[in-house]
Amino acid sequence: MPTYEYVCKNCGHQFEKFQSITANSLRKCPQCGKMKLQRLIGSGAGIIFKGSGFYQTDYRTDSYKSGEKKEKEQTKKAAEKTTTSETKSKEKKAPAAKDTDKKKAV
Repeated sequence: MPTYEYVCKNCGHQFEKFQSITANSLRKCPQCGKMKLQRLIGSGAGIIFKGSGFYQTDYRTDSYKSGEKKEKEQTKKAAEKTTTSETKSKEKKAPAAKDTDKKKAV
């Protein structure tokens, strides 16, 4: 059963109604009660099926798959660089703190 969109020409109230295809369109506005209701023409569903029950996006092209793979590799490399630079900066700070502790102890 489809969902139909309605708009009242009198008050401008818009709403959707889940109705059977064979049902008559509504005429009376639920907001103002006037007989100025009009059913709008919908755009329909945006789903395109390929085969028996599969969505169009289930069939990715080879170029899409390779692009996605490259993007994942770049993200992984960037994460590794960030981790490596953070580790190096911590290592640089740690020896300096140990040197000051040795000076105080002497």
